[in-house]
Amino acid sequence: MIRLLSGNEAFALGAYHAGVAVATAYPGTPSSEILESVARFPQVYAEWSTNEKVAMEVALGASYAGARAMASMKQVGLNVASDPFMAAATTGINGGLVVICADDPGIHSSQCEQDNRHFARLAKVPMLEPSDSQEAYDLMPLAFEISERFDTPVLARSTTRISHSKSIVKAGDNRRASPRPIAFERNPEKYVMLPTSARLRRPLIEERLVKLANHSETFPYNRIEWGDRNLGIVSSGIAYQYAREVFPKASFLKLGMTYPLPARMIGEFAAGVDRIIVIEELDPFLEESILALGIKVTGKDFIPRIGELNPGIIAESCRRAGLLPKATPLPPIKTASRLPARPPLLCAGCPHTAPFFVLSSIAKRSRNPKTKDTAPRESGLVITGDIGCYTLGAYPPWNVMDTTTCMGAGIGEALGMEKAGLADGKKLVALIGDSTFIHSGITPLVDAVYNQGHFTIIILDNGTTAMTGHQPHPGTGTSAKGEPTQAVDIESIVRAIGVRNVTVVKAFDVKEVRGAIRAAIDSNQLSVIITRGGCSVRLPKRTGPRVIDAAKCNQCGVCLTVGCPAIQTAGDQPLIDATMCAGDACTVCQQICPHQAIAPSNSQ
Repeated sequence: MIRLLSGNEAFALGAYHAGVAVATAYPGTPSSEILESVARFPQVYAEWSTNEKVAMEVALGASYAGARAMASMKQVGLNVASDPFMAAATTGINGGLVVICADDPGIHSSQCEQDNRHFARLAKVPMLEPSDSQEAYDLMPLAFEISERFDTPVLARSTTRISHSKSIVKAGDNRRASPRPIAFERNPEKYVMLPTSARLRRPLIEERLVKLANHSETFPYNRIEWGDRNLGIVSSGIAYQYAREVFPKASFLKLGMTYPLPARMIGEFAAGVDRIIVIEELDPFLEESILALGIKVTGKDFIPRIGELNPGIIAESCRRAGLLPKATPLPPIKTASRLPARPPLLCAGCPHTAPFFVLSSIAKRSRNPKTKDTAPRESGLVITGDIGCYTLGAYPPWNVMDTTTCMGAGIGEALGMEKAGLADGKKLVALIGDSTFIHSGITPLVDAVYNQGHFTIIILDNGTTAMTGHQPHPGTGTSAKGEPTQAVDIESIVRAIGVRNVTVVKAFDVKEVRGAIRAAIDSNQLSVIITRGGCSVRLPKRTGPRVIDAAKCNQCGVCLTVGCPAIQTAGDQPLIDATMCAGDACTVCQQICPHQAIAPSNSQ
């Protein structure tokens, strides 16, 4: 069976054919499609977990019960899951347990760039790295076998290019490995990590690592590819593919198991070439490990440590290092002389638009429509933000974000600023989305109630996990398999925690949103506002697009401060693109126009 699959799809198919019974995840680019793909198989229980820590714990519980289980997440998600991940490395497993972590070199959709290969060394667990979709498929059954043979979780590392690039996969037929028997054998010394038990498990981890290192010497995806012996290149993952393009005649040590490393194989390779270099993305993980073996190797003294690699970057870096001859400069690529600017914006009809418009006007940060000045003005608010579509509120015309750190951090940061004594007439507002609130906003809200915070929290509820691809979450009432389930009510959670001042408003009603925000800010108590409105991308249809009556419009520019991409200008005259306008589902621009120049198209 030959298929064209992305790396994420290949991971899912490989896990399915390997007999995975339980798959868990929290959505996060570039990993989201793994769970989405495996959820299509009826024999697999698949869930979008509350967060990555819970995903890891559910998968670990399934493994303890004897099932093959998989948890997938992006690189910062493993930070959230690290507590149970590290514990699993100590307890070991029963059924095979594979953790897929997708790194994001180049920070395409993350708040930081981190190299999660270090987690394998930290946890002392084996790590596998595919270099294309075929290997993503092939490595999954091997990962489960290694997990069960060596009593360890296995970390499978992907990157953005592996996860999202498609390549040909020769998959097996639709046969699926027979399910493992489900049974939990009581064994407190293995599974109950009191200090007395953990101390007994600790030597076993070191013994396991030695056995894994020996296994890596014969691991089928660690291989030497002899070519020109003048130069030997050690590489893995997508960097291997790029390096092969740049050095088609060189000798290669291609690694598919990058921790622990095959020391004897590396020694054999180094002895067989005149010079050895490492080409890898991000940190010098392989390079430093090889240096620790006493083998002279270079790499990061000329290969960049920051961002994604590609053949051009590798070639230029190696030219500067004298590994390639100087090339004749290529003629510049001709592009259109005036490409349209495409600043990051929310979608037309986004339910976050009215809250941002109100906050920017209260904070006095909105763009001056006449001068196009985007610099923040004097502000009466400090607004701590969070991770989601609404992070775009940091950009003009709103400029409403002062901090964005990680999932759920905005509420805790606002409390910290308050307790630090932030004064001078400043008011604190924390912004968080519905999915993020359930992910990691509940515990800081508990902290704010317990420690008597006096600030405003706005939960922007659009009924989906929008930024990562509109996956359901516990508040939506829909499971990962698209089946109806019990919805978690955010308002009830907030009230149960102990917040007394709770207001739910319609996200598209500017007057209602403004009144709620002003009342909460002025109340001098811990207040939660839930703005509720459906994500515009999920609108079943758009009716009644708005138009601007040029006879009534005096080009004041107020409508431009909404930040809606459907509102554009022709010269000085604002106009609305009817193909983008959400129409009756939104109407924010119509509500704020001081001259009533905006109306439904059918009323003109």
